[in-house]
Amino acid sequence: MISLQEEKKISKFLSLVLRHKPEVIGVELTDQGWVDVALLIAKVNEFGRALDLDTLRYVVLNNAKQRFAFNDTGDQIRANQGHSIEVELGYQAQVPPEILYHGTGSSSVEAILSEGIHKMVRHHVHLSATRTTAKQVGQRHGIPVILVVNSAAMSDEGHTFFLSDNGVWLTDHVPAAYLSIKEGESEA
Repeated sequence: MISLQEEKKISKFLSLVLRHKPEVIGVELTDQGWVDVALLIAKVNEFGRALDLDTLRYVVLNNAKQRFAFNDTGDQIRANQGHSIEVELGYQAQVPPEILYHGTGSSSVEAILSEGIHKMVRHHVHLSATRTTAKQVGQRHGIPVILVVNSAAMSDEGHTFFLSDNGVWLTDHVPAAYLSIKEGESEA
């Protein structure tokens, strides 16, 4: 259908619009982060980027990270998580697995082990259920280090977790007391 390079370009642009700056193309998200599909396509095209419904569906369905979702009727779209703008995704609190993972770059490890993991400009800290996914995330930030999160203990002590539609675990903050690096977790 489209090249992998074009799919990545479209996905990155959709991330910008649906997670951070909808005003770039002149759309507004609902309180839950949705935007009308036809309007999105029209505004993307007005912005000078070619997009049609088939291409949008392809990107949403084939994106390895499953960043986006259509509503049940397929006439609205939103990002599954990672917003820096205020949205209420409506996720229900969930009991997490015993252990979750967080991938980061080696340059951030000392501060994280001292201060914990903060959400920064996003709504939540993003955690992975697998080391593989955490390593992929960490590689975006330099030499990857995989931090182990004792999510069961966090949950037992009142920290709330959510599971996004694309399988990313979300929480407000991971205190340093719940973090460790086990032997072999660092790629450094």
